[in-house]
Amino acid sequence: MRVTMTGVTRFVAIALLAGSASLVFGGRGMAQAAPHAPDVLSIDHYVRVESTAPSMKGEIAQIYVRERAAPSTVFRSLDLEGRVVLFVHGAGTPAEVAFDAPYEGFSWMAHHAEAGFDAFSVDMTGYGLSTRPTAMNDPCNLSEEQQADLVPSFLDRTCAPSFPYRATTSASDWHDIDGVVDYLRKLRGVDRVSLVGWSAGGPRAAGYAALHPDKVDRIVLLAPAYNRAAPAEPPANLPVAGPAMNKQTHHDFEALWNRQVGCVDQYEPAVSAAVWGAMLASDPVGATWGPGLRRAPQRASWGWTQEVVRQTATPMLLVAGIHDGQVPPARVRQMYDDLGSQEKVLLDLGCSSHNAMWEMNRTLLFDASLEWLTSGTVDGLANGVVRKGY
Repeated sequence: MRVTMTGVTRFVAIALLAGSASLVFGGRGMAQAAPHAPDVLSIDHYVRVESTAPSMKGEIAQIYVRERAAPSTVFRSLDLEGRVVLFVHGAGTPAEVAFDAPYEGFSWMAHHAEAGFDAFSVDMTGYGLSTRPTAMNDPCNLSEEQQADLVPSFLDRTCAPSFPYRATTSASDWHDIDGVVDYLRKLRGVDRVSLVGWSAGGPRAAGYAALHPDKVDRIVLLAPAYNRAAPAEPPANLPVAGPAMNKQTHHDFEALWNRQVGCVDQYEPAVSAAVWGAMLASDPVGATWGPGLRRAPQRASWGWTQEVVRQTATPMLLVAGIHDGQVPPARVRQMYDDLGSQEKVLLDLGCSSHNAMWEMNRTLLFDASLEWLTSGTVDGLANGVVRKGY
């Protein structure tokens, strides 16, 4: 059976019996075997949020939230204080692909669920299985350069945009996250949830925590996209001019990853193929454009500044992959140095790229994350630098 959770009401099918834990719960069809971690359930939730994104301001967005949890966690009573974690994705890859990769042993969410956490992930507006603004259905709203990649396989020629503005903003992302966090707090009877962010999930998760420190317990950030020169205030003119969205093809995906390989067998081609397959499945419209691609909204960013990071007291684990060519380790070190929290650890992860959660040293990342969320330490250290995987 599959069950969808909507709003703030949780329903669990009473027919789930011992031996049926391999079912995946959700809202899009019949039961199917879980592709990984068969003893961990997958449950779909949709949270209604009145959108503040420029591309659909005032409309209702259905924000997709995936839950991975052991059956014992799903059926226990409310109050999982300290055991609820929300995973927040980056600029391109939706959360259910980034953190719940459909390949045995590569799901960060399932790893934590097996350890007793109730692990959730969220797709921002415009990503994955969340509501996508209508503007994203028009390929003319890609940049002219990205449109040119689709000529003549999909487009006859480049075209003028119908919505010449960034689709979302930092503020609309934080608004989406707040709606989901409040939903989870009520769903699980907790005051605070922990957050895990990747790449642009850094400003999303940590920026949200700076606004709502009373709702956040601990944070783990892999390759946080920190910028000491980030603007503090929104631009004078909103919405911000620019392409509404971007795209990534399989060729783009592989080329970007391969530029960051510094070790033999750093990642398995089969894992890459599984991740890309999940990426296309998360965007059935983009999958029909040209060679098949995933779409993501372009965001206007502000508000997560050096001063904000200096004032942040939330305990935080930062992770830098030594071969990361998208968010270089030096930028993660800058954030560690600037972070105001007295509970902070920098994990220097060897043989790892921007995609560390899909690579050979992922278990070092997963285990460090679990220890941090459980006890606030990595290898027993609550403040300092830890090197692993060299």
